[in-house]
Order: sequence, then structure tokens, then C-alpha cells
Amino acid sequence: MKTDLIVIGGGAAGLMCALTAAERGVDTVLLEPNRLLGRKLRITGKGRCNLTNNCDVKTFMANIPGDGRFLYSAVNRFSPADAMAFFESRGLPLKTERGNRVFPVSDNANDVAELLSRLCRRAGVRVLHTSASELLTREGAICGVRTPEGIMDCRAAALCTGGLSYPLTGSTGAGYRMAAALGHSVMPTRPSLVPLESGDGFCGELQGFTLKNVVLSAYEDGKLIFRELGELLFTHFGVSGPLVLSASAHMRRMGRAAYRLEIDLKPGLDEKKLDQRILRDFEKYANREFKNALQDLAGRSMIPVLVRLSGIPEDRKVHDVTREQRLGLVRLFKAFPVSVSGMRPIGEAIVTAGGISTREVNPRTMESKLVRGLYFAGELLDVDAYTGGFNLQIAWSTGYTAGISVLKDEF
Repeated sequence: MKTDLIVIGGGAAGLMCALTAAERGVDTVLLEPNRLLGRKLRITGKGRCNLTNNCDVKTFMANIPGDGRFLYSAVNRFSPADAMAFFESRGLPLKTERGNRVFPVSDNANDVAELLSRLCRRAGVRVLHTSASELLTREGAICGVRTPEGIMDCRAAALCTGGLSYPLTGSTGAGYRMAAALGHSVMPTRPSLVPLESGDGFCGELQGFTLKNVVLSAYEDGKLIFRELGELLFTHFGVSGPLVLSASAHMRRMGRAAYRLEIDLKPGLDEKKLDQRILRDFEKYANREFKNALQDLAGRSMIPVLVRLSGIPEDRKVHDVTREQRLGLVRLFKAFPVSVSGMRPIGEAIVTAGGISTREVNPRTMESKLVRGLYFAGELLDVDAYTGGFNLQIAWSTGYTAGISVLKDEF
């Protein structure tokens, strides 16, 4: 088989790249071993698909940790506003929720994947449900792709194979290996947007307990690196939930720096007002034991943990609790400590950080600086973002840029 372009990987970036190229008239083949295109896309946002963030380019760039300048050209070429217009003009109504997160009105991620699949077929993209094992070159340029069925000749190839997160969806790291075989540098990969492990025994004790409307603060070597209002969940290994996933993206030196968390359980009250509130409860339950005086302040599952960490004997009568002990309880409510011992495995991460070095990729075209006709898009690249639709926007922007640039002198 001969074709102009082979796109390897049928996820968000690959679908956008293939569609954009095919709509320009580029003869395009999409290789995807899964029977369903966009398999990871279908499970993002808990199956709702937070497909972008309704923000301007400046705000978008502020949500890219590290060196986000590589993305500046691509995001200006296909911005969050462009992404929203793209989907809505093709019949997918969108809505904007808290934090400017954008979802389909249907709340169904399958609608996003099916729309892109349908558009690709309509544009003439040929989908082959097979994998690629090797990129072939001649005189420094792409000339073919090796598959289990044999060699396919092409004039350009786009690697859109994703990272290492959610390996069951097909993110196995094959793209890294194929790029490295052609001389590309692969920056060390690590999980991002991932649950955190803790050595604190109370996490397992609180397994399944959710905290809503709390403020989570994360510290690196004692320095505040993240603070946000939202919800989190205690698990058998530590903590998870939206706040924790967001915080993890800021923990970029795990293993080299010390991290810890603090939870403000009562963000609506400052310490003075919280102390007054506790005093009222203590007056109300003056003759009870301390362990039985916190039900108006905390969830039932959390009370034994708060009692233990407060250092106040559980059987002490409330009227015998000292002022110093009470103020210590106030501080515990305002800065409940959770130690961090590590991150969950990369297979459990929403996003893979690290990947193909952006120094070896042209930011205006997504073409390799080392191999002519080789393009990259999506999570495979060494760029990642905080949670909120920004990572999928990276896929749309880089996929579009690759698709609009491939064989641009001929089409």
C-alpha cells in the first residue's frame, strides 16, 4: 500500500491530525490497533470528556508547567476558542462549567470520539486496525512504516501514540521507541494528574470518605506550590480526587524533594471564627466526653482520626479541655496534615509528563528537526498541563498543526 501520510495512533491528537490533513486533500491512512477509535478519549473526564478550557491563549499558557513556549504557535493557530467553534460547527453542542471547563451538552465522551471518527471517514481517511513497529527512512526522510502485515510506503508519518498512562487503551510507549530509533531524545517519563500515596495509617482508615468544599495546599520542601478549593477522596493507599490530581501536576521533583499536604476542613471560617464555633459546641456538649463532641463539626468517619491527631484524650470531659488544646484543635481543622510518600504508578495517571524532546521538533509545524516528513502530536511530546481541559487542547492544537503542515508545499 502507498499513501501520502500515515498517522500512527487514533486518539485525540491522531484523529485531529488525520482529519485536518485529509480535508486538505492529503491521502491519509490512520493506524489504530483498537477496534474503537479514541478509546482513551471516551473515558476522559469520567466519561464526560472535558475537551478544552474556555479561556484565552494567555490563560492557557499559564496552565502549562515548565517551558510551555513550545506550544505558543500551535495554540495560537488552533486555540481553545477555535476548538469550541470546531466542535459546535460540526453539530456537537458544548457547555462551560466551573473553572471554565468545557464539556459536550450530552455529558457523553463517546459523542466526541464518534464525531471525529465520522468526520475522518467522510474526509476519506482510511482506518486500518493494526499497529506500527518501525519508521523507515531513506536519505534522512520518512519513506514507510513497518506493520505486522508488512511495509506501507508513505511520504510522511505522524506519531500520535500517546504516553504511558492508561496502557489498556493502547498507550504502551511504542511511539517513544520508534522515535528514539531515529535519534530522537526521550525525556524521562513520569505520571502527572495522578493519585498520591501516603504513609499515614488514617488514610486507609478513611478509605472511601470524601471531603467536599475543602481547600488543599501542597508544599515542596516547605514552600507552597498549590492551593485550591474542591473535593478529595481518601483511599487505601493515600488520597485521590480532583484536588489531589491537580496538586500532583505541580509535584515535578518527586523523589528529589519532600512533599506534604494540608487540608483546610473549614475554609469558610478563619481561625478566630472557627474557635468561636468550637466554643459554642463545647458549651453545648460540656458534660460529654471529647470524642462525642465533634459530630456537628466533622463527618462521623473522620471524628476518631481528628480526636487522635488532636492529642486530646478521647475520654476527657469537654469542660476540662484547656484553651491550648482547643486552639490546637482549631489549627488541626485549618491545616489537617497528610504526608506524601510518592505517586501511584504511571498506568494510573491521567497524563504522562516527559516524552519526545521539544528541542528536536519545529514548534510551528510539529515536524521533526532530525527526520524530514516525521511529525509529532499529543501526549507523546514532552509537554503537559494542569487539569481542566488543557491537556486535550494540547492534543487538538498539536494535531491540527501537524495536519495542516504535512506536505504543505503540495496541498
